[in-house]
Amino acid sequence: MTAAGVTERLTGLVGALRAHGLRIGTGETVDAAQAMEALGFADRELLREGLAATLLHGTGQRPVFDPVFDLYFPHGVGAPQGEPAADREDLRDRLAAALAANDQALMGQLAAEAVDGFGGYGNSPSSDGWSSYQTLDRLRPQTLLARVRTSIRAEGGGRSGFTDRLLDDEIRQRIEGFRRQVAVEARRRVAERRGRDEIARRAIAPTADRVDFLFAGRAQLAELRRAVQPLARKLATRLAARRRRASRGTIDLRRTLRGSLSTGGVPMRPVLRRRRPVRPELVLLCDVSGSVSGFSDFTMLLVQALHDQFSKVRVFAFVNRLDEVTPLLVHGTADPEGLGTRIRDEATLTGWHGSSDYGVALGEFAERYGDAVGPRTTVFVLGDARTNMSDPNLPAVRQITQRARRVYWLNPEQRAQWGTGDSAAPDYAELVEMHECRNAQQLSALVGRLLPI
Repeated sequence: MTAAGVTERLTGLVGALRAHGLRIGTGETVDAAQAMEALGFADRELLREGLAATLLHGTGQRPVFDPVFDLYFPHGVGAPQGEPAADREDLRDRLAAALAANDQALMGQLAAEAVDGFGGYGNSPSSDGWSSYQTLDRLRPQTLLARVRTSIRAEGGGRSGFTDRLLDDEIRQRIEGFRRQVAVEARRRVAERRGRDEIARRAIAPTADRVDFLFAGRAQLAELRRAVQPLARKLATRLAARRRRASRGTIDLRRTLRGSLSTGGVPMRPVLRRRRPVRPELVLLCDVSGSVSGFSDFTMLLVQALHDQFSKVRVFAFVNRLDEVTPLLVHGTADPEGLGTRIRDEATLTGWHGSSDYGVALGEFAERYGDAVGPRTTVFVLGDARTNMSDPNLPAVRQITQRARRVYWLNPEQRAQWGTGDSAAPDYAELVEMHECRNAQQLSALVGRLLPI
């Protein structure tokens, strides 16, 4: 590979990682170039680890880095050498042997053969259709577990009980590794036709903090819940710095000019109006219905982790009835994945139907919990503002805004969807400051900017 080609690959890799939200500066890029020069290209996995060490800032970025690296520094080019795999059973037999021996090199070769033989679709010779899903659906490697177990037992002696379960777990991990190799190979073949940059942008799953709350799967939501504490520490540091700056106060012009008489009228020593440090109060109103519940659960956990920054935090959940869940949230930090289930089991959130009704819930809050809002209180409403064609109850919102210091609405839907169908977002946005908040990255930015000091 020429020097120009190496530079192009590295800059393409860095650009793709930046497009996925990874912060990589010029210094890291220069370090990566020096690492490439020192490590060379003979050992691809060593090069992978060297670039990861110079470009990344944490292990949480590896799920994005690894597939992007595979695109810009692939293990091969074009179709695999030799005849294409035409016999499915023969390929399965060879795969079973490779899994039993844990032969990674052979499994990589078989993954390439499988994609070439079973993953293509489209009638045109120039078709760029290569599907890892289609390949795995035809090959069905997960059904080889019993055969691989038998082969390992025959070679290593009998096993039983707990050791059998450990062996099965090990075989499943090997099968999952093969599935990842198939996905990498299919993505590489498509990238050769359509271009690495496009595939890196469209076909690589984003990090969990950039996944839309409304479309996040169970595994991604679990990863977000695990990230609550580190994120809370960063936000607490940011809030503390804001509070220190704000505590300095503004210039007291009259006292500054009076003090300048001793210097001939030159205000050499500004006099500041000292602020009295008073920690604000926070109230959360959280829609926990449907797909919005993941967004609300994560935000509740984040605010609970920041509770030391406020004099009082109260949290209310609703579907079409509203109930306070502050005590449940304290215990939820120990079991973040069970928080939503605990709230839905122990709180009264629905009446005679199970659909969300913002009008009834907001009205119930204004009527029953009006004392929770005062001149030092900032209220956050979390939800998509979809009322199921019921009355949005704007007077209740006006009542809350008149009592509170600030009211913000965080909406997990795209701004373009506000006002479509049963969305009352434009009506609510006329009364309160509404922000689009689709993922954890946006949420952390908004919380750091909007939380009171």
